[in-house]
Amino acid sequence: MHLISVFRRSAIYIILIFTALGLSAYAQKPRPELLLYCGITMVRPMTEIAQSFENRENVKVSIAQGGSEDLFQSAKKSGAGDWYLPGEPSYYQKHVKEGLFDERTTVGHNQMALMVQKGNPKGVKPDVRELLRKDLTAIIGNAESGSVGQEAKRILDEAGIYPKVVKASAFLAPDSRSLVNAMKKGEADITLNWRAVGFFQDNASKLDVIDLDAKVAKPQALLLIQLKTSKHPDLAKRFMTYASGDEGQAVFRKHGFLDSKKMSR
Repeated sequence: MHLISVFRRSAIYIILIFTALGLSAYAQKPRPELLLYCGITMVRPMTEIAQSFENRENVKVSIAQGGSEDLFQSAKKSGAGDWYLPGEPSYYQKHVKEGLFDERTTVGHNQMALMVQKGNPKGVKPDVRELLRKDLTAIIGNAESGSVGQEAKRILDEAGIYPKVVKASAFLAPDSRSLVNAMKKGEADITLNWRAVGFFQDNASKLDVIDLDAKVAKPQALLLIQLKTSKHPDLAKRFMTYASGDEGQAVFRKHGFLDSKKMSR
C-alpha cells in the first residue's frame, strides 16, 4: 500500500509539473502584433478602440500616425501592416489600383470647419473667404502631405481662392495636429481644419470651431481599410467589425466625429 501511495503521489507531481510547464509555455507565447497606419486626426479614438481590442483578443496593436499620403507611402514601401485609415476617402480612390487594399468599412465621418481663437475675438464669420482678411494671420494644411491640406484645397478650389489663400498664409502645415498646435501657440488667428480636432478636451478650452455650410464642407467618410499585407487577416477583420460597431461608434462620437450609422440613414 505504501508503494502504491508513493506511486500515486509521484504521478500527481508529474502531472502538476507538466501542467505548469504547459501553462508557462502558453504564457510565454508572444501575442499577435498588428499595425495600423492612422491619420493624425483619428489617432485618439483609434487608440482607445485599439486598447479595448487588445484586451478582448490578447493581441498588440501598434499605431503609426502621420499625414494620410505619407502613411500610404510608408505602408507601400515597408510591405507590412494590417490597416490604413486615411483622413478622407479620396486616398482610397487614389491608391486602390496599386493593389494594397483589401476590405474596408466606414468608422465615422469628419468635416472641415474654420477654427479661431477662443471667444472668436476677431469676429470671424462662417465663410472660407475670411481666410483672406488682411487683419488675420491664416494657416492651412499642405495638400501634398495630409488629408487636411487636400480637403482644404478642394474646398478653396471650389470657392476659386486656393492660390490666393496659399499666398496669404503664414505657412502650410503637414497635418491637423500641426495646425491646431500653431493656433494654440498664438501663431495664427484662423485656420481651416478637421472640426473634430476642435472638440478634443485639450483644444476646446483654447479654440472655437466655426462650422461651414455642409454644401461647402461636405462630411467625409473615414474608411478603415484592411491591407493585403496583413499576417492576421481574421483578427484584422474582427477589429474592423469592432471599430464600426456600436462600441467603436460611441468612441468616435465622444471625440467629436460624426456617427457613421446616422450619416448613412
